[in-house]
Amino acid sequence: MNSATVKHVSECFIKPKYEVQEAKQPYYLAPMDLAMLNFHYIQKGLLFIKPSHINDQEFSADKLLQSLKESLSLTLVHFYPLAGKLATRISKNRHECLVFVDCKKGPGAKFIYATLDMTISDILSPVDVPPVVQSLFDHDRAINHDGHKRPLLSIQVTELKDGVFIGCSMNHVVVDGTSYWHFWKIWSEIHRANGKQLLVSRLPNHKRWFPDGYGPVIPLPFTHPKEFVSRYEVGKLRERIFHFSPESIAKLKAKANEESNTNNISSFQSLSALVWRSTVRANCLPEDQITNCRFAANNRQRLDPPLPPEYVGNCVTALITTTTAGELLGHNLGWAASLLHQSVVNHSDKTVHKFIIGWLQSPFVYQPGKMFEPYSVMMGSSPRFDMYGNEFGLGKAVAVRSGYANKYVGKVTAYPGYEGGGSVDLEICLPPKSMSALESDEEFMSAATIQYYGY
Repeated sequence: MNSATVKHVSECFIKPKYEVQEAKQPYYLAPMDLAMLNFHYIQKGLLFIKPSHINDQEFSADKLLQSLKESLSLTLVHFYPLAGKLATRISKNRHECLVFVDCKKGPGAKFIYATLDMTISDILSPVDVPPVVQSLFDHDRAINHDGHKRPLLSIQVTELKDGVFIGCSMNHVVVDGTSYWHFWKIWSEIHRANGKQLLVSRLPNHKRWFPDGYGPVIPLPFTHPKEFVSRYEVGKLRERIFHFSPESIAKLKAKANEESNTNNISSFQSLSALVWRSTVRANCLPEDQITNCRFAANNRQRLDPPLPPEYVGNCVTALITTTTAGELLGHNLGWAASLLHQSVVNHSDKTVHKFIIGWLQSPFVYQPGKMFEPYSVMMGSSPRFDMYGNEFGLGKAVAVRSGYANKYVGKVTAYPGYEGGGSVDLEICLPPKSMSALESDEEFMSAATIQYYGY
């Protein structure tokens, strides 16, 4: 593979097509949003084959860029907070600050056009995800607090020799994964309508959720960023994508349920149990080492009454399942999967409220550099997100890729497999030595298969 670099050709800012009344007011953030100020932006992107024609016209990068800008401008009418910027009001007397989105003073969304003298095969063929993929995104290493000065949304369209990559960096204080892919869906729908009258499906819901008696103004107990802002860098990691076919997933689920003498364990719980066990084995942990498996759990449907799926904002908490390396490897797959299943069962409206009320009584901002020890696994994103349903006149994407953001030892990002049908791709981050051990792990590799791409 050649060592070409991404070259930025042009950039501009895209404002909402027209202003909505709600954008004239401060957009207050909920507890689960504010706690995310130190995490990185969300960075995910879709890789498409460059077509010879679009809408019976010869492919033109200029025409594609123009249509993407126009549809983005309309999309921002519905997702107007993303065109704003973070702002902070400080009250020194009370030693607190209020962080919110100022929708009136934002620059709009940044839009970058770049080129890369590589092919789709150069990106997808290597065993490990090549480092150049990180350059397909703006806001490299930016944390959400940087949204005071940086745009809350940045789109980078990179033209390859035979492909087009659309990379989207979005501030994680304003959205979680569910809202992030909801934005993609609406943008794709508007783009495909090509200026025709469109009744957008599932309009975003910006009504902020707070427990009864709280909100909408939630101050943080700080008067200066240095009191809570922190950045983190990770050491050398290998990043590899493993594919699990529908047949492989079904076998794992059947095995986990049989070994647990139940039929309640889900496909994803079974797959997560496999990853947890295999990663702990690959890291060669001592038997008494505490290890966790974390899930990013969507709370929208767990609340009573539930929030709509279209709720925009962070509505996730981490479900943490804990045991020792010796216990985890001393039992079978079903035992590990049943532990994870029980954590999911126990996560209810009551537990979500307890966490949020506790946070409101003593607000804090997560410190990612201290949260993720190298003995555990964090299962992020979801194979349920309809990533491949987003098309921009380029046909179905051939792959999903992510940037540098929010990666560390044991971070696992789940994507739907290209062929659908319940297939799953897992992007796993491990130190080189541990990744080599995982690649030699019999239990893990007997379930993983060669990834299938649509090109």
